[in-house]
Amino acid sequence: MTQTGRIELKKVTTKKDLKRFIDFHYQLYKGNKFWCPQIRTDERNTLSRDKNPAFDFCEAEYWVACRGKEIVGRIAGIINHKANERWNEKHVRFGWIDFIDDYEVSRMLVEAVVEWGRSKGMNGIHGPLGFSDMDNEGMLIKGFDELATLASIYNYPYYVEHMEKLGFGKAADWVQYEFEIPPSIPEKVERLSLLVQEKYKLRLIKAKKAKELLPYAPKMFQTLNAAFKDLYGYTELSRKQVDMYVKAYFGFVRPEFVSFVVDEHDDVVGFGISLPSLTKALQKCEGKLFPFGFLYLLRAMKKNDTIDMYLNGVRPDYHAKGVNALYYNELQRAYIKYGIKKAITNPQLEDNAKALTIWKNFNGRQHLTRRCWIKHF
Repeated sequence: MTQTGRIELKKVTTKKDLKRFIDFHYQLYKGNKFWCPQIRTDERNTLSRDKNPAFDFCEAEYWVACRGKEIVGRIAGIINHKANERWNEKHVRFGWIDFIDDYEVSRMLVEAVVEWGRSKGMNGIHGPLGFSDMDNEGMLIKGFDELATLASIYNYPYYVEHMEKLGFGKAADWVQYEFEIPPSIPEKVERLSLLVQEKYKLRLIKAKKAKELLPYAPKMFQTLNAAFKDLYGYTELSRKQVDMYVKAYFGFVRPEFVSFVVDEHDDVVGFGISLPSLTKALQKCEGKLFPFGFLYLLRAMKKNDTIDMYLNGVRPDYHAKGVNALYYNELQRAYIKYGIKKAITNPQLEDNAKALTIWKNFNGRQHLTRRCWIKHF
């Protein structure tokens, strides 16, 4: 344990320590009407070395800052060796960062990760990032009075001031859009969808049950790896990671809000995955599935007027061929049918022109911005 004045820094070493590390976030944001609590069991599984297959190529340490017996901050340090090799870097990542508005706390947390990274031969620190792009990433810098989604980080405004004072600069920004669902799909959009399908011999998977999507799920992740490979900090998901995500999430999706585009060989060339917003349900149960949390989630899945758009992508050899129009058209048809009024996009890099162009065709606004910070040492 390292001590500086009234603040003590303690490394997480036991399951009890990890529980306190996770619980601090819920204590810090309790009652905040814009925050979306994460599902606690998912947090524990992600941070556990025996549960998360990313530890095949990552190593991590976690710390909590304490004032007496009270936790006042936390941080995770992660070295993703596959990412460093892919991007020819020696960077340590920080994630799961939370702290009270006390500069001594944030400074000690960041310095713990820096010193650990330096001991491992690293020369820079960036984040908030997770073990992979499937983890939430990016610190909120705009939109503090907007409702967060399950797939994004919420933080207090003072975090930004602390990062700047600690000498961090911008590495990358992600933006999010909120847009209204139109009452109908224009006829010209329908015609374009049919033309694209005929020209490239494509078809849309029409699934009535989630299990009908399972044969295509691994192929979807192959396309995701290809589509995302050049995005900031991305590392290809391993087969073990893909298997974990398929098992964890594809039994939970509503198939009408998932759209897969396949070619004549039944390979997925484009996809869009969305889910009714779970934010308000998770606020009610504070991220706990039991005893009643899962009932709130089931209710939100069945009756909702807001959709969260989680993942979408097009295989690189099908770029600029209208594939994204196919799955967005199909998703919009489902949104209209089931009474969805509003959609929230997933965070997308501000310089990812291919992904952002689509939103120009919708009646919406860019309402959230998140930042990956970086500092070299």
